[in-house]
Amino acid sequence: MESSQNHPKPHILVVEDEVNLAVGMRYTLEHENFQVTLIHDGSQALERILKDGSEFDVIVLDIMLPGVNGYTICSKARENGIWTPIMFLSARTLPEDKARGFDAGANQYLAKPFELEEFIARIRNMVKFRSLREERSAPAHAQESAPEEIRIPEELTIGNAVVNFNTQEVHTGRKTVNLTFLEISLLKYFIQNANRLIPKEELLEKVWKTSTGMNTRAPDQFILRLRKIFEPDPSHPQFFLTYRNAGYRFVPEKSQK
Repeated sequence: MESSQNHPKPHILVVEDEVNLAVGMRYTLEHENFQVTLIHDGSQALERILKDGSEFDVIVLDIMLPGVNGYTICSKARENGIWTPIMFLSARTLPEDKARGFDAGANQYLAKPFELEEFIARIRNMVKFRSLREERSAPAHAQESAPEEIRIPEELTIGNAVVNFNTQEVHTGRKTVNLTFLEISLLKYFIQNANRLIPKEELLEKVWKTSTGMNTRAPDQFILRLRKIFEPDPSHPQFFLTYRNAGYRFVPEKSQK
């Protein structure tokens, strides 16, 4: 199997069950010098992505698909370590639909109908960012990943809640809360960078694996959810702090027991 770096053209996977739309996107992308693979079925797309998703430079993903929906495909890809940039392309335009897409691990969300110029611009941006990120951080990635296994405990107490990183569950005494993959990833990054002011751009790059071109309110929304789970009084946070126009800080001193 060849990696995406060996392809003469950026390789785009388009998962779309509307055949006419899919063919039109392929024509446009190929005209813009991209290589395109089309899949019309969700189950087939999930199988292909889990098998060799890293061979693609960008994945364009519809949500309402036969077999398996796009949300599930995206979350399963992230859970299995597939960090290829993903853009949802959907007629579902409600804020909760977009939030669910980013929660699943998407990098971009473009509503149908869309302008082809914007579609191509977003694809180019995602390809460019991925290439720059790999050139800058790929050699250091192996060095950074080993400490992560050492520094993240199996369980950690934050306030009155205990998070288990193996089961991705939080036990508060009264109830058990299941964390999403991105919530766990964000929490781990905070722990690894405890007491340090983290700019929003850094969270987008390190946790969401994307550039600032995505919904920049995503970190704020996720931090609000962590506060609701861990903070005794979410309106007066002790552990997950926000500094306006500066970034975020995780303060663990009061959380360790």
